[in-house]
Amino acid sequence: MTAHTEQNHFENALARLRRIGTTTGISAEVIDELSRPMAILEATLRVRMDDGSTRHFPAYRCRYNDALGPTKGGIRFHPGVDAYEVTALALWMTLKCAVVEIPYGGGKGGVTLDPKELSHLELERLSRQYIRAMADFIGPDTDIPAPDVNTNARIMGWMADEYETIKRTKAPAVITGKPIILGGSQGRDEATGRGAFIVIQKLAEKKSLKPKQTTVAVQGFGNAGSYTARLLADEGYKVVAVSDSKGGIYRKDGFDIESVYREKQDSRELKGVYCRDSVCELIDHDTISNEELLELDVDILVPAALGGVITEGNAAKIKAGNIVEVANGPILSEVDDELAGRGVTVVPDILANAGGVTVSYFEWAQNRQGYSWTLESVRARLQATLTTAFDAVWKIAEEETLPLRDAAYARALRRIGETIETRGTKKYFNGKS
Repeated sequence: MTAHTEQNHFENALARLRRIGTTTGISAEVIDELSRPMAILEATLRVRMDDGSTRHFPAYRCRYNDALGPTKGGIRFHPGVDAYEVTALALWMTLKCAVVEIPYGGGKGGVTLDPKELSHLELERLSRQYIRAMADFIGPDTDIPAPDVNTNARIMGWMADEYETIKRTKAPAVITGKPIILGGSQGRDEATGRGAFIVIQKLAEKKSLKPKQTTVAVQGFGNAGSYTARLLADEGYKVVAVSDSKGGIYRKDGFDIESVYREKQDSRELKGVYCRDSVCELIDHDTISNEELLELDVDILVPAALGGVITEGNAAKIKAGNIVEVANGPILSEVDDELAGRGVTVVPDILANAGGVTVSYFEWAQNRQGYSWTLESVRARLQATLTTAFDAVWKIAEEETLPLRDAAYARALRRIGETIETRGTKKYFNGKS
């Protein structure tokens, strides 16, 4: 496994896995089984550019563990992608699928590049080249990709089409997050944000937080962050700050998030505006950095951008009483104990952002059945799945006096462990059970 950056992503994920696995009584054999990926494919994508030149891009796909079913996970296009990041994300996907009890293992993929540097035609060539490299490594019963950072329904459509061309068969279930017309599911585009909203509603219920009296800051205004913020604002929560990769905006009285979202779509800039019909006007607000947003004194902090934003360097400055991890791995493992010791409630990523993979599962199931569900049905099933998972994790946390992260890991690891033990462990084969 060749790294393009430091090994921190995967080492951090393993440290957390081993710490929580040990403290929650998971067997050493199960922890050892989950401490390494099942398979990783690395490739170099050779792409013809519009000017006739050729560029080469590192590409990865990890199938981490398939104890509970075929592996599942997104494909991201980002300059920071490397084998270790993809492997860490695949481990988290393994746990995420287990905690919400969907029949998948964990996988992940990515390409190291800045997609903003590519034309539409170059992006299509790259996407199809990725599938040519991975076609024998993925499949509806083996490993099912989906969108992730900087990928979307259109890119998934290109990839699904390329797979079907290579295999000479129709296989809509090979990839989820596709356009509706190509077999995508209603509600997939909003799924991660809606899932986060459902989880925040459950957290508010458990902690007796009233929406209109609850302040929220959302770091990251991409697909997941913007949907989360909009749904919270619609419910009456006071969303006082949002940010994108360039920085953030803050207003103590909160924003009309739908207006902010509309302006972002129109101008591609994050501005504090209020819109009435077709007219938008600027309102008084402060410009802040992403780092300053994390340190705001709010009731709920929602990191919804990239991982590793809360570290030993800024953990002491975090004032929010509740953190909901909509991004993957926004809090480094070395600060888990510090936050827990200060009474900060953290809803972990493997629960908070599980809406995306849950509705991807629904899409896969629809593709296999050849039957489409209504948006109302998808939303109801998502609500039921995440409510059940949240209540189960909360119960473990209360009964075993654990932080929510540890409780979520315990639920996931016990489910995976039961599968591993059913197949036979050292204890069984030594005649001790």
